Amino acid sequence: MSESRKIRVAINGYGNLGRAVELAVHESPDMELVTIFTRRDPASLGTKFAPAASIEDAPKYVGQVDVCVNCGGSATDLVNQGTQFAALFNTVDSYDNHSNIPVYFDSIDEAAKAADHVSVISSGWDPGLFSLTRLMAEAVLPNGFTTTFWGPGVSQGHSQAVRRIEGVADAVQYTLPVEAAKESVRAGQNPELSTRDKHTRLVYVVAKEGADEDAIREAIVTMPAYFADYDTTVEFISAEQMASDHSGMPHGGEVIRAGETSPGTHQAISYSLTLESNPEFTGSMIAATARAAVRLYKSGKRGAATVFDIPPAYYSPKTPEQLRKELL
Repeated sequence: MSESRKIRVAINGYGNLGRAVELAVHESPDMELVTIFTRRDPASLGTKFAPAASIEDAPKYVGQVDVCVNCGGSATDLVNQGTQFAALFNTVDSYDNHSNIPVYFDSIDEAAKAADHVSVISSGWDPGLFSLTRLMAEAVLPNGFTTTFWGPGVSQGHSQAVRRIEGVADAVQYTLPVEAAKESVRAGQNPELSTRDKHTRLVYVVAKEGADEDAIREAIVTMPAYFADYDTTVEFISAEQMASDHSGMPHGGEVIRAGETSPGTHQAISYSLTLESNPEFTGSMIAATARAAVRLYKSGKRGAATVFDIPPAYYSPKTPEQLRKELL
C-alpha cells in the first residue's frame, strides 16, 4: 500500500453505526470510502458518499480495500461475520460484549492470522477510549480502584440485542448509573459494588401485533451478559411514542480511578464523556481506529488486536512532527 494515496475503506452494514462511520470517513481527508456492503437490496440503501454492494459480493473487493469496518451488532452479526471478513480484509469492529471479548478475540485472531490480515476488535468509547483510560489510570495509580459508570444514555448494542428477540418490532435501552454508588466512589470510599449496584437498565419495546409481551419481557431480563445481571425494567409503548420520545441517541459515562501514592495521600483520576449522538461519536472513534489498523498492518502486525496494541500516534492523521509541536 502506497503511503501517498488515501486509505481505502469499506463499511459492512448500514444501520446507525454504519451511517455514522460513513460520515466520519467522509470528514477524514486521508481516507476514502470505496463501498458499503449490505444484506439488503443495494439499490434501496440510499448511501450518501459511496455506492452500495451486496454482502455476497465482498470477495470481489479483495485488493481494492485497505480496511473494512464491520458495523453489525455484537449479539448475532459480529460473532458470525467477524471471522468471515477477517479472511478477506484488514478489519475493525466495535464488539461490545465485554465478558466474551477474550473468546471473540481468539476466534478473530485465528482467522486474521490465517489470512495474513490484522483485525482490531472492540473499538468505540467503551470498549475503546474508556479501556485506554482504565489502563493508564491503573498504571499511574497502582494502589487504588477503578470504577466505570455508563449513562444516562442509549446503548446501541443492547438495543439491537432486544430488537433481535422474536415479537419485537422496535426497542431502545437506556443505561442509568446509580448516583449513590457514583458519589461513594468519588469520595474515595472504595465501596464493593456489584454489577447490579452500579447501574440499572430501562428498556422501551414496541411489540409486534399479537406478540406475547410476557415472553418478550422474560427474554430480555434473563438475557446473559446483557441484562441478567442488572435490575431491568421493561415498558411496552406504541410506535408513535417511540418515534416522538426516543429517536435521539444520547449517551455518556465516567471512569473514576481513586488511590494513594503514599499512606494518606489521596489521588483521583476522572475521565468523562457527554454525547449527543452515541452512534456518531462511536463512528468517529472507529474511523480513527481504521486509520490505525492500516498503519498497524504496515508495521507488520498480524492477527487480532485491541486499542491496547496500537501506538496512540497511529490514530491521528497528523505527522509525528505535528503531534510533537501541537499536542505534546
